[in-house]
Amino acid sequence: MRLNRAVAAALLATSLTLITGCQTAGDTTGDTRDLVIAADLELNGADAAIGQVYERALRLKVDEINASGVLGSRKVKLQVRDNRSDRTLSTGNITDFTNDPSVSAIITGACAECIVYSAKRIDDRHVPTISLSPADVVTPVEDRRYIFKVAPNAADSAAALASEIQHDDVTKIGLLTTDDAYGKTGREVMTQEIDKLKGTANSSARSWRKPSGPEIATSTTIRPTDTDVSQAVDLLLAKNIDAMVVWAFPNQAVAIAEAARSAGYKGKLYFDAAAAGNLFLSGPAAEATEGTKLVFSQTLAIDDVVASTPAKAARKQWFEDYTSRYGAYNGYASFAADAVQLLVNGVVVTGGVDRERLKDVLETSQFDGLSGQIRITPDNHSGLMPQALTSLIARNGRWRLGG
Repeated sequence: MRLNRAVAAALLATSLTLITGCQTAGDTTGDTRDLVIAADLELNGADAAIGQVYERALRLKVDEINASGVLGSRKVKLQVRDNRSDRTLSTGNITDFTNDPSVSAIITGACAECIVYSAKRIDDRHVPTISLSPADVVTPVEDRRYIFKVAPNAADSAAALASEIQHDDVTKIGLLTTDDAYGKTGREVMTQEIDKLKGTANSSARSWRKPSGPEIATSTTIRPTDTDVSQAVDLLLAKNIDAMVVWAFPNQAVAIAEAARSAGYKGKLYFDAAAAGNLFLSGPAAEATEGTKLVFSQTLAIDDVVASTPAKAARKQWFEDYTSRYGAYNGYASFAADAVQLLVNGVVVTGGVDRERLKDVLETSQFDGLSGQIRITPDNHSGLMPQALTSLIARNGRWRLGG
């Protein structure tokens, strides 16, 4: 497989500018074992659409790294197991991975509960694990020293959405979230951000006629497994809202948009980062989401971006490589690729695949990834920086850069 030289250069650059500390890229431990990464993913069940994207991205990224020669004679090997979106099956998979001495690290998918239920096992067995879930699965850090995360943070999504809401001058908001861990956090942080806007508007008001800013007029939840979301949508629309914030994974987010438009809703729609899915929207989905704003990584619409830096060039190349192999791009793909890159960087720095040393490197990692700027510290194991999120808008059946 031919690897674009820009990609190979980016791999080497990020590997050699990774961290501070006592290790250097030239260190060697005499450890020549391959890097074995085990992945626990949702290939069936409620989160299958996302899990399948993660698996594709992991396999593509591993192929590219092995073709680049960045690890010399050492190869990256991937072991994938399906947890069927079931935390019990996931626990069994992760237990097996942690018991296998050949496995140096684990990558887990979208299921927050899956990794939370295995957190103690992961820490007890000292296996560095990178989660791709948007939920907060890395705190408290003192109890999850070996768990890291590459995905948007709820608080960052909420802040970015609030900025768009303020810009659009909407007043009555309906908030619809899933009733899982991520949705609960979303309700909390979204309420906090809207309250900040309301407080700012109140403090700057010059008379009682001045609007008090946006408010969440109503909110409700859906189960992550719900396919019929019309009742929840009707509850929000009964309050005559002029904006709807949707905090759900892609399939449900699109279903909510379709239900709202079918019910005659003509107001604004906002999706949090978890709702990012395929680049292209078709049929009823395209019509229902037209004009919808989404906060997400620039990577989803990277073909709108000029490759003015090596990092942007690498993102465009990744976009093209993924699209070439799989036919269409999905926003979640870059998180999986960055998780692999973090581990490869660790091997380059330490010269080996020892679990403990990889964990130490992960804890002080910094590089410009395919998802955006990534920085991990001993006190913050969630790597994606807030500035990685930008505003996208649905136009003519695809996501475009906003602004």
